[in-house]
Amino acid sequence: MTEFSSEEKTILVQYGIKKYENEETIFEKLKTILPEKDIQRNIDTLLGTQRVRRIGPENLQNNESHTELPDLPEHLKSIIDNL
Repeated sequence: MTEFSSEEKTILVQYGIKKYENEETIFEKLKTILPEKDIQRNIDTLLGTQRVRRIGPENLQNNESHTELPDLPEHLKSIIDNL
């Protein structure tokens, strides 16, 4: 697994949420590049900081009305595209 900074991990999780919304699918897709512990920690942090909101028991959504999605660094674009 590639080593990502904590900021990169957060960005990957946010874009994973944008792409899939279903929490189970997000875990399924991201666990190929991040440990489950990091995925869960970032989801919890994003929920706590209101950058992501829960829109049902299993769905997550970026809270784009509250905060903007961070810019996707060039080196992470191919990773997100391949999820």
